[in-house]
Amino acid sequence: METITARMTNPAFAVPDAIDALNALSKAISRARVPVSRELVELRASQINGCGVCLDMHAKAAARAGESPERIASVAAWRDTPYFTDAERAALALTEAATRLTDRGEPVPDEVWDAAAEHFDETQLGALVLDIGLINLWNRLNVTTRQVAGQF
Repeated sequence: METITARMTNPAFAVPDAIDALNALSKAISRARVPVSRELVELRASQINGCGVCLDMHAKAAARAGESPERIASVAAWRDTPYFTDAERAALALTEAATRLTDRGEPVPDEVWDAAAEHFDETQLGALVLDIGLINLWNRLNVTTRQVAGQF
């Protein structure tokens, strides 16, 4: 097995005050009380982005939060399993669209947005969009600098 080493300290920790700003944003998102698991949303974006650090972290956090092994294992196939509510499906569809911005002509189609808007009020929807953006930021920081899973 090849030893993996990070290219540098995660930029969120290397740049003064950056982690404080990211933590403050995360706390604001939590206060909005979106009625879906942040861990599953963050796990799905991290699967798409291939972020081993976040996959490891959010799968473990989801388990600690009481998510079933079936839901954690099948979040990548949420469309084809019976484990997710309509609200969770809407959040996961929005997560995929907002993470894969260049995969289609209309990055976030109206039907994806409208489905999410049916389940969440404006504050919750704003928090969900912020959470998707934040996990994509973390994924990009970790992947770019080759952070190592299990060392966070």
